[in-house]
Amino acid sequence: MSEQKTKVYFVPGMAAGKEIFKNIKLPEERYEIHILEWLIPEKNESMESYARRMAASIDGEDVVLSGVSFGGVVAQEMAKFVNPKKLIIISSVKSPSELPLRLKLAGKTGAYKLMPTRLMLSAEDLTKFSVGPRSKKRLNLYQTFLHVRDKRYLDWAIKNMVRWQQKEPHRKIIHIHGDKDIIFPIKNINDCVVLEGGTHIMLLDKGKQVSEKLLAAIEE
Repeated sequence: MSEQKTKVYFVPGMAAGKEIFKNIKLPEERYEIHILEWLIPEKNESMESYARRMAASIDGEDVVLSGVSFGGVVAQEMAKFVNPKKLIIISSVKSPSELPLRLKLAGKTGAYKLMPTRLMLSAEDLTKFSVGPRSKKRLNLYQTFLHVRDKRYLDWAIKNMVRWQQKEPHRKIIHIHGDKDIIFPIKNINDCVVLEGGTHIMLLDKGKQVSEKLLAAIEE
């Protein structure tokens, strides 16, 4: 009898689709990859309610749950409902204390409400917000994978990113982070597995190295 495969569930980055994981490879004989799609939030929906709805898509026990960037935040909230055997975040934060000052201030002052999400529905503007000002080549690479341009989703995601209320990191969390990430600078990050040269889009341009770190985290 063949050994049952471990299910690995991924939550994409803000507004991203499943294609963002195209370069992530795990041994097919041992792992079964599932990529969750973003739901459109209900009116005034709480993070808890949204995470519960996302978690309803997870089937089975002893699963691995992993999220990227804002997807890492949502994955941590989902873990409260599914209790994964491994929780791994990539290019993300473990608590609001790891956010850069500009995002902390946006949350405290309410400045996030002034962000013109109606104008961010274009691929280029949304990409610059999601991954920061980078070379045109990198922006073009990433914007191909941003599909969720619903205003309700964007307003909700930005609000819940900068006003996330988690006080203490999840006790079982593993954090993989690039030392060249300009969205969540590594100087603010504690207790992480560092990928040298990794940027906020290392999932795409360093997929092999991220896959290796991810596999090691799952199997440690």
